[in-house]
This record gives sequence, C-alpha cells and structure tokens, in this order.
Amino acid sequence: MALAFALLSVGVARATTKADIDAFLKSTTYLVLHKNQMSEWNFKMPDAVRQSWTLTPFQVINYQQFEQMRHDPDKSFIIRMKFKFPEDKIKAPYKFMVIVRGAKTDDLNAMPELASMPLGYASSDQDSWAYKLEGLLRFAQHHILYLQKHPEQIGKNPLLIYNKDLPSLKGKELWLVKSDLTSKVNSVSKIRKYYKGKVRIVSKEDIRKAIKEKRTDVVYLHKVGPEGHLTKARVYKALLGAGDDRMYYFDYHNYSSKKGDGLLKKDFKRLNKR
Repeated sequence: MALAFALLSVGVARATTKADIDAFLKSTTYLVLHKNQMSEWNFKMPDAVRQSWTLTPFQVINYQQFEQMRHDPDKSFIIRMKFKFPEDKIKAPYKFMVIVRGAKTDDLNAMPELASMPLGYASSDQDSWAYKLEGLLRFAQHHILYLQKHPEQIGKNPLLIYNKDLPSLKGKELWLVKSDLTSKVNSVSKIRKYYKGKVRIVSKEDIRKAIKEKRTDVVYLHKVGPEGHLTKARVYKALLGAGDDRMYYFDYHNYSSKKGDGLLKKDFKRLNKR
C-alpha cells in the first residue's frame, strides 16, 4: 500500500476482509502493554481503552502474554508496533497503533489488520503523540465501524472518503498546537490571511481535555513529522473531530527547511475552500 495512505494501514501481507471485521467484532480485544514499562503508551492507553473502547470486551495484558495468545483467531489486539515501509525511499521507521486479529502466523505483519494509526516517527518524542492517544483510538474504532457498515469500501482508499467530510468543518473550531505550525502560519493573525474559520492556538493539555470531554465543536490536528530528528521525511497532517471522531482532512508534504514540519499556508487555503 502506498505510503500516502499510511494513516490507516501499515500494509499487512493480505487485505482485510468483511469476514475479518465480523470475526473481530465477536472477539475479546487485548490491549498489549509496551515492553518499556515507562512508556507513555503504558501510562495513557489503559485509561483510554476503559473510557472509550466500545466495540468488544477487552482486557489489558503484557507483551509476554501477547506472544502466548497471538495465534488465537478468536482474540484481537491493540498493540504499538514499529514499522518501516520496505519499498519506500524514506527509510525511517514509524511507531503505529495497530488493531489486529490473532492468526496462526509467526509474522506480526501478516496478522489481519483492522485499523492502524501512525503515532509518529520512531525517533519522535512520546509527548508529541501521547496526549492524543484516546482520540486516535476512537478514530480507529470509528473507521472499523465505517467498514462494517460499508463493506464495499474495504480495500479502497479511505482517505479520499474522509476528505469528502471537509465541508463539514464549517462551524467547527480548529485547535492547533504552535509547534505543529510552520513559520508563515504560527499565529492566529498569520492564519487569518488564508483561513476565515474559527481557529485557536492551544496547549497539548487543552486538546487532551477536549478529546476527553468529547467536544463536538472542536477539531484538532494529528501531525506526524520529523520533529527535528530527520532531514529526509514526510509530514502527514490529519484533522480529527474531538467529539465525533471523524477525519475532516488529510494531506502530506515532503519535509524541507523551506516548507518545515507542520501545517502550511497551502493547507489553510485548501481548508478555506471547503
């Protein structure tokens, strides 16, 4: 699968099927804690699952238990994975949140995948994504339900579908963290030159609270970029609803010192045409 679509799939060995989704919804899902006990994943994800996971019964397990259970197709797992796209010119690995079914395979990448979200490049700091984990989990859940209701869309490019929701951005308030903005649009006054909708520069904690409170009036940015650690990388940008868990916008650009690591003025111009 092309890297431009990485926001929803790490490209497993075979395509997800309607039967995979139906079987998943009958399974028990296990949140797999990371091997690093001090990981933000371990601190934040158990509460996120308890608060927001509604698709299946769930339990929390460690990685050793996952290794013992992963071959059972009646079980499913939410796990953090490191993944590198083998055919991509950009060799940097990513951290992904992945939802998979158990399978009789020793290849983790061959387990039937229901949904996945990139958290960041493997070199990025955890605090660049940890505050959004509950929102990313809810979007992945939303995506699975969408495929269940619209099985004809399985295997198609879901990003084209979600970008069709851009007109629904009207009336929403766009909440952005300043570090996710490039220099030409790193203040409300600069953004106003290109975008006439409601926008606020907020803290990561503000976004975490909006997600927790399921603020239907708020849309936030999930950005995956080099964070100062890479010179050759792509910058992925997705706008997600804090309350409705929809994706309103997706795009990416190749990182350069000129373009920067974050939303560009061309993104705001596109949003303004909604």
